[in-house]
Amino acid sequence: MRTGTAVIGLLALAALAGCGSSTSPYGGGGGGGGGGGGGGVAGQIVVGNILFKSANNGTQNPAIDTVAVGTTVKWTWTSTGSVPHSVESQGPSSFASSAVETGDGKSYSVTFTAPGTYSYDCAVHGAAMRGSIVVR
Repeated sequence: MRTGTAVIGLLALAALAGCGSSTSPYGGGGGGGGGGGGGGVAGQIVVGNILFKSANNGTQNPAIDTVAVGTTVKWTWTSTGSVPHSVESQGPSSFASSAVETGDGKSYSVTFTAPGTYSYDCAVHGAAMRGSIVVR
């Protein structure tokens, strides 16, 4: 009988662990998440050769991500070769822009602390590479 009780207890713990977090950039969904993410990298955006691509929803040029207030978004240079790129804030809602970087594996992160729509492009390629972060 004790073995059966232990197995049931372990199954209950495993079920609770599966419901305890969400990797969704939308702050809820899945296992009953409430008011949002925050506190870690949730937005992942690929900086490619003349493109920004959202890893969260697959969109590119423009890459569009929706994240919770307090979320860190990370742009990572992937398959860029020797072509320089940057993340340059555009518009009335702004954030600190990155330096122009060349080479795969470079990255830039921003934590969004206020709601709004944050537009960005590449300082080198302008509107050919653009995206938006919607913070709720």
